Amino acid sequence: MGVFTGRTALVTGASRGIGRGIAERLGRDGARVAVHYGRNEAAAKETVAAIEEAGGSAFTIGVELGRPGDAEALWEEFDRHADGLDILVNNAGIGTSAPFGEIDEEEYDRVFAVNVKAPHFITQQGASRLRDGGRVVNISSGLARNAVMPEKMAYAMTKAALDVFTRDLSKVLGPRGITVNTVAPGIVDTDVNADWLRAGDEARAGAAAISALGRVGTPGDVADVVAFLASEAGRWVTGSWVDATGGSLK
Repeated sequence: MGVFTGRTALVTGASRGIGRGIAERLGRDGARVAVHYGRNEAAAKETVAAIEEAGGSAFTIGVELGRPGDAEALWEEFDRHADGLDILVNNAGIGTSAPFGEIDEEEYDRVFAVNVKAPHFITQQGASRLRDGGRVVNISSGLARNAVMPEKMAYAMTKAALDVFTRDLSKVLGPRGITVNTVAPGIVDTDVNADWLRAGDEARAGAAAISALGRVGTPGDVADVVAFLASEAGRWVTGSWVDATGGSLK
């Protein structure tokens, strides 16, 4: 039996990349996983299929975040499949890249709506469904503490806000035995980064050189950290910001 057998998990943005890696890891270890997606239903179904092929159980939830009523719609869909939650992973997010003087208000508002507002209200409305002793893991970014890409300033600001959310929420949910933590990945080999990571050996070598471990991260690297925090072994860790950059902040 897996360490999460009998538990239900929700992973937002789980149709691809880091979110898919987390969903598959939790499913492989016994959790029943709600695989959230925004637009790519086919990719979400692939995640579900991978979990089921490994002997796990999963279902999809399709709600586009960053719109009024998104949290309500997400939980309405969740309630059709499950009657409670043990693990919530706020992974869904969008990026933006523009020089300081060029980002416009519409883009700025959009990235904050998806990366900050959505996880806040998803968690707020999900708290009544989250069982005592549960887990909340927020996926941030090493860029929240490392100013190496100023063109991603707005994105980094959203992740810094998520880090504050983690610290304060840990105090709110702590009396119920619910832990709340942040995991901050560095450069990870996903389709979001595919264009430049796979542009050539020089680009990949440059990305790998940023890490103390000399390689680019994988979704599995991040998923393993999340799985620890979501497990009983992580019961005494809360309100923490966990560096999962492979040492790129050092």
